[in-house]
Amino acid sequence: MKKNTLTFILMLLLGLVAGTLIGQLLSPYAGLSFLTKSVELTWQPKADLLVIRYDLNLHIRLNLISIVGLAAGFWLYRKL
Repeated sequence: MKKNTLTFILMLLLGLVAGTLIGQLLSPYAGLSFLTKSVELTWQPKADLLVIRYDLNLHIRLNLISIVGLAAGFWLYRKL
């Protein structure tokens, strides 16, 4: 498989989603709460340029397991 920016972003997103799903599956277990406690990051750029107006809302919920999934996606990309 050819390494390019699109492949890199796709692998990172897949790792992030997989880590988040695993975090959701582990959330009922009280002993693993330090892995599944989430922090929500929000970014809301907006502009009114008279010709074009845009408003973008980006919400990311991260936990320790999702960061591990992100690292796994990076590792898999390096192995390609």
